[in-house]
Amino acid sequence: MINHLITQKNWQTQLSEAITSVDELLSILQLESMRAGVYVPKHFVLRVPRGFVAKMAIGDCSDPLLKQVLPDQQEQINVTGYVADPLSENTQNPVKGMLHKYQSRVLLTITGACAIHCRYCFRQHFDYSANMPTADAKEHIINYIKANPEVNEVILSGGDPLNVTNRRLFAWLDTLESLPQITTVRLHTRLPLVIPARLDTALLDRLSQSRCRIVMVIHCNHANEIDELTAEYLQRVRVAGVTLLNQAVLLKGINDTIDAQVQLSQRLFASGVLPYYLHVLDKVAGAAHFDSNEGAAIDLYWALLASLPGYLVPKLVRELPNKPFKVPMDIYNHS
Repeated sequence: MINHLITQKNWQTQLSEAITSVDELLSILQLESMRAGVYVPKHFVLRVPRGFVAKMAIGDCSDPLLKQVLPDQQEQINVTGYVADPLSENTQNPVKGMLHKYQSRVLLTITGACAIHCRYCFRQHFDYSANMPTADAKEHIINYIKANPEVNEVILSGGDPLNVTNRRLFAWLDTLESLPQITTVRLHTRLPLVIPARLDTALLDRLSQSRCRIVMVIHCNHANEIDELTAEYLQRVRVAGVTLLNQAVLLKGINDTIDAQVQLSQRLFASGVLPYYLHVLDKVAGAAHFDSNEGAAIDLYWALLASLPGYLVPKLVRELPNKPFKVPMDIYNHS
């Protein structure tokens, strides 16, 4: 049950009070016996908001939300093929703070901060210090977009774009809306799941007034991430005229069963969100233990097609370096 003393706090307070101690997290969940199998990383430390922890089951070491955030000794094992920059993003930023991988859209890393540190994150080794857009870089970004008229969509990412203040976020929206060629602004965010209160009235009012189409792509991997309060906030986003989509990552031992995926799609839809992508894990160093067998992923997809209406089946894709699109998994090349 959600602790209402937590969720009644404003989102910035919840952000500042996130748990960063492994011992505290295990104590809250009454899982002190797990301590021997956990380590305290110096890089990409534990970070998880208390409201998200409140969605976890007390005493369950296999809780699917806990397994996404708890550092594991397996992260320290070097596995061939799992690298720091699996998508070669450090070579695809023509302007500081911007990635241009896809023809019609660019992605802006407006912050390196996230409210939660997911242990499988493909950007956990990304050099944000060298890619944060300064005031000067912002001007270069705008000039770059103007010089590339085929760009009609801007993705605000990070980190998490909703991790910044409304003032900073609105300034970016003002700038992008001033460019006639931009028709769509997309927000890729995990905040609605881990701190739903981030979807405050000021934010939703501003998004509803944008001259651009606003798309919010949330990152939800398991149905347990959407409780009654989270669903209520997501419905508010939809009422504000924002298109809501979800992208999930297929994670071994967390959501790699047909029941988990069906429940996720159904819970999303009940909250006004359409499943969009189901990503095969990006091969980032330290996350090999989350990877699911490719054949098993394809079998799971066929089961999803048989279990759900087409509009609730996300596209099974893999992102590969130097490809100008998400690569669909070849579901027919499997026996």
